[in-house]
Amino acid sequence: MNIERILFIQTAFLGDAILALPAIQKLKELNPDSQIDVLCIPETEEIFSASPSINKVIVIDKKSQHKSLFKTYKFIKQIKVNNYTKIYSLHRSLRTALIIMLLEVRETYGFDISSLMHVYKNLVKYELSKHEVQRNLDLIGFNYDQESWKILPEIYITAETKNKINLFLTDDNLNSGFIAIAPGSVWNTKKYPAEYFEELIKHFIDENEKVVLIGSKKDSVDCSVIASKFNDKVYNASGKFTVIESIELLKRAKFLISNDSAPTHMAMCADIKTLTIYCSTVPEFGFYPYNKKSSYISFNDLKCKPCGIHGYHSCPIKTFDCGKKLLPQHIIEKFEEILSD
Repeated sequence: MNIERILFIQTAFLGDAILALPAIQKLKELNPDSQIDVLCIPETEEIFSASPSINKVIVIDKKSQHKSLFKTYKFIKQIKVNNYTKIYSLHRSLRTALIIMLLEVRETYGFDISSLMHVYKNLVKYELSKHEVQRNLDLIGFNYDQESWKILPEIYITAETKNKINLFLTDDNLNSGFIAIAPGSVWNTKKYPAEYFEELIKHFIDENEKVVLIGSKKDSVDCSVIASKFNDKVYNASGKFTVIESIELLKRAKFLISNDSAPTHMAMCADIKTLTIYCSTVPEFGFYPYNKKSSYISFNDLKCKPCGIHGYHSCPIKTFDCGKKLLPQHIIEKFEEILSD
């Protein structure tokens, strides 16, 4: 029997990696005897390695080890020996197109907005109006309806990870539940104002809720500044846990409030109630929380919004009205609405 050897390429960042998992899971389910490998960047190796649907994770280090085209070429020669029969490329860059071309696989799938589109044997329309999970399912040719596309990412979590989180919750007396808040983002115009997060936290503390701040090491400074205002009443877990550990932590949370950033997608792995705050971006880009327990909020009555799909390091028109006009009371009202459902 000929086994399909399939390569998925997703060399974007963490949120995109998580949203690739539903398509990979569905493809594995439909082709249980296939071998599915993933080509990714170092930052997302952990999430793909924890997927039970993936056989092997191959890492390309675009910033260092494989930065030059020559080193990329040598790298491609090394993985060409895997003799892939199909490639699905969720990533649309020029480098990815060159990888596709040099691997010389007979059946390749990419989006119709990819660089060097002619290198793909099959082009699939990239529907801007759809959720990213739907777009990825389109790429593998899976037909879905209004509900069946909402496939949650599956992550294998070890007993060691569960024990580590159990210990953290016990030591900090959080076993009874808590509200997780993720105030960080790579882009400053995606960050809800810190002073507004502080108002939200004060409200939750007044309601006798426990609050845990989460985020990467890069978010630690922002989280530390916020936590310092509350005299140890807020638990700062930013930078303390890996991605998989953070997902296990979120599984124990009552609720997550997050900017339009990776924690929203991590919460889909945990399948918890989530409220995503949109400042400069909009949910229509297709990266909103999609489980039945979640929603999003955005101040849309602005001619300048959205100002870009990723956001900026500072507001292009120096007002940041998309964040400032979305008042904490609006967040609290939406939170209570979700909680009551």
